[in-house]
Amino acid sequence: MTSPVVVLIGPPGAGKSTVGALLAERLGVGYRDTDADVVATAGRPIAEIFIDQGEPHFRELERAAVRSALECHPGVLSLGGGAILDEGTRALLSGLPVVFLDVELADAVKRVGLDAPRPLLAVNPRKQWRELMERRRPLYTEVARAVVATAGRTPAQVAEVIMDALELRPAAGDAPRTAHREEQA
Repeated sequence: MTSPVVVLIGPPGAGKSTVGALLAERLGVGYRDTDADVVATAGRPIAEIFIDQGEPHFRELERAAVRSALECHPGVLSLGGGAILDEGTRALLSGLPVVFLDVELADAVKRVGLDAPRPLLAVNPRKQWRELMERRRPLYTEVARAVVATAGRTPAQVAEVIMDALELRPAAGDAPRTAHREEQA
């Protein structure tokens, strides 16, 4: 069994996919997103799964995708925003290098957009997002080894903070961006 080097969790709009891909590149490992795994398995977008088969069916698919990825993905892994709702998933995350990307509402709204196909945010997205975070924040912090606030940071800066928090080193030949710029100056 091989577990991920980093597991990213957080609400919609936290930047898990963007930061995860950057982090994987810097570490020289693969990137995987369990939402993409669910879409590939189901052969349809998440919004359609919610509408046609309901949230419980989606959560079953999500549980299976998370379990599979945690068992065999040695790179950076992003979980869907609601994956931590499952007690079994939280138990699987115990002891792993889990990072909660904590995003403010204003940033999440900019990133997600008010018209994006997010089933749980379809009606009154700002209010729904606030309520979603009230329910999920304790679960995110319960399983996280590190909490990284994204406010005022670029995805690259968030990736650097994660690497520092987990004491990870860049892959050989991938010098930190700031050091590289100083050398060229």
